[in-house]
Amino acid sequence: MRRESKPASFAEALVVGGNNRRLEAIEELVDWAAVERLLKPVYAAPTGRASYPVLSLFKAVLLGAWYGLGDPELEAALGDRLSFRRFAGLALDQPVPDHSTLWRFRDQLRQLGLAETAFAEITRQLDEKGLVIKAGTLVDATLVAAAAAEPPKQKGGGRSTADPDAAWAKRAKGGGHFGYKLHAGVDWGSGIVRRAQLTPANINEITVGPELVAGDEGSVWADKAYVGPTMARAIAAAGAKNRVQRRRQKNRGLRASETRRNVLIGRVRGRVEGVFGALKRSYGLARLRYMTLARNATGVLLTLTGWNLARAADRLRPI
Repeated sequence: MRRESKPASFAEALVVGGNNRRLEAIEELVDWAAVERLLKPVYAAPTGRASYPVLSLFKAVLLGAWYGLGDPELEAALGDRLSFRRFAGLALDQPVPDHSTLWRFRDQLRQLGLAETAFAEITRQLDEKGLVIKAGTLVDATLVAAAAAEPPKQKGGGRSTADPDAAWAKRAKGGGHFGYKLHAGVDWGSGIVRRAQLTPANINEITVGPELVAGDEGSVWADKAYVGPTMARAIAAAGAKNRVQRRRQKNRGLRASETRRNVLIGRVRGRVEGVFGALKRSYGLARLRYMTLARNATGVLLTLTGWNLARAADRLRPI
């Protein structure tokens, strides 16, 4: 059972301040009623204790993504910051959701597959507003540490009993990494993430790469890890230009023209590293918060939804 949203009280009308330009821009950017309709299956039982409006909870978890807050910190911020209350649609005389409520809501999104649905809907709305440029897609992957402690390395990797989905992988510059890998297709020009998938760290890039091609971009840019017939077919099916770097063959080195091509592609493709860097520095993706692939995938999609909205709002805000 869901609580109904209450109209603003007289006391709230007298409160001055608590403005946040970015949150106000995001509020105006999205058709939230469409998002709310998609979230209807959450807490849809006709009986039981009334929960918070699903849109309030969804906006709350987006706030957590933007500000890198865990659920206890988000609960405190919702109680303390007027701009957060206003964005989430929580009245001044209304108690805020506690951290366990936020956790259960996120888990409901996982069980019902609604994080993917909301991510797709909001990305579609940004596309309709012309905020997705589609000149090209930058395809890449980045390693993300697991929340669980690293297990001892063993032959075949070694797994954690706390998080059995996390895996070991070799780093490009040597050493081991325990956790997951975020694969993303990023719109060149806007930085909006159009496709994303979280996998254990030992999954090869070329396995996921074809799924990151949106299908309507002008070109696809990627490094040598994406060389292969499946990626080439996906790019050709999209009618896009193939800007995947060449890989040295066993019996033949790269021609001078191929080396120059790789350098030129690298200058464009490398811009995706700025997106990954910002997600890790400011959005909490340096280390995942949850155990199991499914829970982490839901958290990552919510974070990427928040990232896309922030990128779009910043593009629309006057300098």
